[in-house]
Amino acid sequence: MTRLGVYVQVPFCRTKCTYCNFHTGVFSQELYEPYVRAVCLEIVKFPRLLRENEIADVPDTVVDTVYFGGGTPSLLEPASLAQIIEAIRAAFPAQFEEVTLEADPETISHEKAAAWREAGINRISMGVQSFNDAELRAAGRMHRRADVFKSAEILREAGFGNLSFDLIAGLPHQTDRSWEDSVEQLLRLRPEHVSIYMMEIDEGSRLGLEVLQSGDRYSAKSIPSDDSMANYYEHGCRRLAAAGYEHYEISNWGLPGFESRHNLKYWRREPYFGFGAGAHSFNGSQRWANAHDPAAYADSLLRGRFPVEQLEMVSQGQALEEELFLGLRQLAGIDLKRIEEKYGARLRPRVQDLLAQGLVEWDGPRLRLAPERLTVSNEVFVYLLE
Repeated sequence: MTRLGVYVQVPFCRTKCTYCNFHTGVFSQELYEPYVRAVCLEIVKFPRLLRENEIADVPDTVVDTVYFGGGTPSLLEPASLAQIIEAIRAAFPAQFEEVTLEADPETISHEKAAAWREAGINRISMGVQSFNDAELRAAGRMHRRADVFKSAEILREAGFGNLSFDLIAGLPHQTDRSWEDSVEQLLRLRPEHVSIYMMEIDEGSRLGLEVLQSGDRYSAKSIPSDDSMANYYEHGCRRLAAAGYEHYEISNWGLPGFESRHNLKYWRREPYFGFGAGAHSFNGSQRWANAHDPAAYADSLLRGRFPVEQLEMVSQGQALEEELFLGLRQLAGIDLKRIEEKYGARLRPRVQDLLAQGLVEWDGPRLRLAPERLTVSNEVFVYLLE
């Protein structure tokens, strides 16, 4: 039986972080309830919508993971989250093992935490980003250091035994000292899972665009250098390893048994269905994405239409690229022989070059990125996929 993941996109935020390049925004709370109704409608109509649009369903499935991402899903009323979870149970065979809710620290309360548990949510992914108030202010975050400690206490008291914290390496005003302090405070709270993301500089965010245009808004002149960001990441790797966390994907660590089951589906190219504005889906041979605008998404459903704005068959070449890129992001690496045989690809000559440069290594029969060279992983991907 196929273990299916379900992703629910909640595109609402109270503010737009300066570094954010996601399709999210600040919307009136009056839109929240109609949006939830639209998501539930999409879930209920999903099998028919697939048939009508000649998209292959995934047979013999059971949903074992659900992930509420955003945006800030914790802005929704707990009853709305429970309503979506019940819609998933009604539409699919369900054996929920991991139900994750992304939450910002300032949105967490005793009442909400208890209601989340009652609804079946058993994992909270908290957008901590930093424990330094100056960095948080510059990034446009609404919470402060004290809020993280308060929220963690609330969640533990509510019975949550699976917490994930995010940190960002490369925030404006970040220094060696402030980064080391953020890592130490995170370890003090000891979440079961940790994600460390490197700051992305691109035109999709206000901060990224300002940096590319050599401006000084959003503290753009205070972003650490690329070398500093790499040093922060490597320091995080060392401290987390010493604290007993297993590094299982370039940006992710977990205490033993606490890897993100849902996100592993993405990296292993397993099927998942996404619901909500901008959500993506993959059935093993096709990928599709919903309309990003929440109003257009809801309007399509109310008119009985599939709210998809992108749909493509995944070619053999694309599948090979995904196997290499997503597989090598995992610290366990890839079965190179299996991939070469499956796709008829001849990768050994390029692999030999990478081995000679110390960028990859063999771990038994599996090929993986050299642990000490993870910060240059993109160079490896580009070279292999040329």
